Amino acid sequence: MKVTLAAVGKLKEPYLVAASDEYTKRLRPFCTLNVVEVKDEAALLAAIPANAHLYLFDERGEMVTSTQLAEMIASEQSHGAGAPVVFAIGGADGHSDAVRKRAKKLLAFGRMTIAHRLVRVLVLEQLYRSFKILRGEPYHRD
Repeated sequence: MKVTLAAVGKLKEPYLVAASDEYTKRLRPFCTLNVVEVKDEAALLAAIPANAHLYLFDERGEMVTSTQLAEMIASEQSHGAGAPVVFAIGGADGHSDAVRKRAKKLLAFGRMTIAHRLVRVLVLEQLYRSFKILRGEPYHRD
């Protein structure tokens, strides 16, 4: 499966870069991951293929469990018809209305504000967890 993680802004903090690199490495057996960093929301919108299934991380989104996220990924694998799957993270100001309208689904980690750079690590970890759940491998515990 091909997955794109599109994010507004670059990771600068060495500890976040290290965490991102670790989960990117862990994801290699499960998917082809492409990380795209863009300058702003307009560039984010331009970077998303027209036929992509776009999932946005947004504070207005639905809170789902790790198992539910795994089920979404499984659905994309079996019924996605080869459409690119993109998970997108906005910048410090979140997502614009134009990007939100383009999304297949809005997802949230909760109602608290979380630094967008940290959200990137959380998304990578949850993608890794999802693939482990789908393979029945012992990483996730209910």
